[in-house]
Amino acid sequence: MKHDNTTYPIGTPGQAWGAAEGTAWRARQTRQRSYAQDVIAAIEPLRQSFDVSEYGALDCAGERFPLLAIRSRGWREELPTLVVTGGVHGYETSGVQGALQFVREHGLEQAGRANLLVVPCVSPWAWERVQRWNPDALDPNRNFRAGSPVGESAALVALLAPLHGRVLMHIDLHETTDSDESEFRPALAARDGEAFVPSEIPDGFYLVDDAERPQPGFQRAVIDAVARVTHIAEPDANGQIIECPLQQPGVISFAVAKKGLCAAITAARFATTTEVYPDSARTTPEECVAAQVTAVRAAIAYALDHANA
Repeated sequence: MKHDNTTYPIGTPGQAWGAAEGTAWRARQTRQRSYAQDVIAAIEPLRQSFDVSEYGALDCAGERFPLLAIRSRGWREELPTLVVTGGVHGYETSGVQGALQFVREHGLEQAGRANLLVVPCVSPWAWERVQRWNPDALDPNRNFRAGSPVGESAALVALLAPLHGRVLMHIDLHETTDSDESEFRPALAARDGEAFVPSEIPDGFYLVDDAERPQPGFQRAVIDAVARVTHIAEPDANGQIIECPLQQPGVISFAVAKKGLCAAITAARFATTTEVYPDSARTTPEECVAAQVTAVRAAIAYALDHANA
C-alpha cells in the first residue's frame, strides 16, 4: 500500500532537527494505552510458573517504567538458551501481545530442554504512545550496542550481555502498519533533514535474516509454519520487500549487527526478526498475534532440533 505524505509538521525542510524540534515532537505524543494494565498486569499471573525480574527502569519526564524479563524457572547453564523479544517499537502491538501469549500458552513446553528468556515490551513509553521512537526521538532498533544513547536499548544490551554467544535462538517480534508511511517515515525524513520518498508497505508476514550469518533453513521453517496461519508477503514489482532483494520467499536479509538491530544482540546461532501487517484487509489483529506465536514456536522447534547439527 502506498501513501503520498511528503511533509511533516515539525522542522524546516532540508534541516535536521535540533533540541527545539525534538521538544515539539515529544509534546505531540499523547498517552493512548497503559503499560501497567497491558503488560505489567499481564505478567503478574505468570509469576506462578516463571521467574520475573526487573532488569532496569526508565524515567521519562517523571514517569517511571520498570523493565521486566520473564525467565524459565530452574535455569540450567548446560541447557541451550532461547530469547524472545517484543515491543522494541512501541506501536507494534502484536509483538508485545504475541510474546505474552506465547509465554502464557506455550512457555512451559521447553521445560527441561532449554532455558527461556522473554522480554515482552522493550519500549514501554513508546507502547503507551503507540510510537516507534523513544522520548528522545531515537529509534531503539538502530541503537542496540554498547554505550547506546537509547535507554531502552542500553538496558536490554546489559541484560543480555552475559548470554552473548551462548544463545541458541533469538526471535524479535515486529510489525509494520500504515502509520509507517503516514507518520514514522515522514518523521524520520524530517528529523534528519531529508526528503521523504514514499514507499510500499508489504502486505503480509515476512522475516529478516542476518545477511552476515544467514540461516535459510531456519527462516524457511518459520515461514512455512506461519503460512498456515496468515498470508506471507509477496515481493513488489521489482522483486523486493522494503527495497531489499529476497533471500527466499518471505525472507529478506540485513547486516543486522551493523545496523544495531535487536536480533543481533545475542549473536544467536538462529536469529530472525518478524514483520506482520495488521492493517491488511486479508488479516485481523488476532490473526497477527497468532502468527507471532506460531513464529516463536516454529523457531524454537527448529533450533532445538538442529542444536547439534
